[in-house]
Amino acid sequence: MTWLLTALLWLAVVGLLAAGLWWAYRRPPTVLLTREVPPNGFQGTRLSLTLRLHLSSRLPVRYLVEDPPPRTVVPDTAPALAGELLGQETRELRTVLSLNSRGVYPWPGARLHWADPLGLFWRSVPLGEAHHLEVFPTTHGLRLPELLRPLLSEGALSRQLGLDDPISLRSVRDYVPGDPPGRIHWRSSARTGTLSVREPERTAASSVTVYLDVSGGGEVFAESAARLAASLLQEALALELPVSVATNAGATAPGRHAEALHAALLALARLEPDAASPVIPPVRSGGNLIILTARPSPALIAGAMRARATASRVAVVAMPEGFYLEPGERPRRQWVAAPDAVRALEQQAGVLAGAGILVFVLRGNQSVLRLGG
Repeated sequence: MTWLLTALLWLAVVGLLAAGLWWAYRRPPTVLLTREVPPNGFQGTRLSLTLRLHLSSRLPVRYLVEDPPPRTVVPDTAPALAGELLGQETRELRTVLSLNSRGVYPWPGARLHWADPLGLFWRSVPLGEAHHLEVFPTTHGLRLPELLRPLLSEGALSRQLGLDDPISLRSVRDYVPGDPPGRIHWRSSARTGTLSVREPERTAASSVTVYLDVSGGGEVFAESAARLAASLLQEALALELPVSVATNAGATAPGRHAEALHAALLALARLEPDAASPVIPPVRSGGNLIILTARPSPALIAGAMRARATASRVAVVAMPEGFYLEPGERPRRQWVAAPDAVRALEQQAGVLAGAGILVFVLRGNQSVLRLGG
């Protein structure tokens, strides 16, 4: 009987100890967590992440703080901090995130796990607020010998906006250091004996809207179209043209400022295949419209014709899935013909060109780098 009483006594002591630990550590230590990471980036790039953690506890405690990023974002080092604490402690973790896929990803707040020094009772609570990480499609260089001209408006001349028109000469002025040598007016310089430069008029710049028809393509087309659209935006902004992206959900506000570019890239990041019939939103008067499509349906052509009523130019770029080259790919043989919708578009190209709608079809030996070349 003595051994039984002793065992019961020890069990009671252990139970009281466990109950005391459970009660003493029911509240988490004081924690302040700061996450420093850019809110967005481009696919294929890397972002720096810094976690700063300040903890305070009057009792000795074990802790683990985890802040896992979205699944498609791969960190070089797992964003987690663990250890034992009594009093106050400040820690910092730095790592780099690889952005593998475009999209808008929820990033939940971090989570704190804590326990008594023996590790008998673990508890957890969320830390901080949830955020979103925006991953924009990657861009690539473009050579646009045929598509460059539709990007420019054929409107009236202006002295403030647009590109220089070498044909139209407004005046001749004295040379100023930094003027391009190509603007030197040699006839005037020879007559006066002083270097003079031409000051041409400028052609008015219009907006550029890229509409993405994802009704006839799959995931591969959506990815390629998003990358090509982002590259077209980059080219247009280099020409100081207002840009916009349009889908069936609507069009972003055109502009040359950072907010307009962010809205356009965000629309591309969220782009997904949609079987709904294409509906082209109204195009800004005098603007230019570029349509990217995998299977140009009659509804899309009808929408392009309606858009032409207000748009200065409309360009339809057909990208049959598997019939064009991504940057870095080599030409390959095509064992099947292009879709019927694409061949029908080619047959209508002459008629559409007469209505101001240009048609380009990318094939297996043509790259998106040389669109229209």
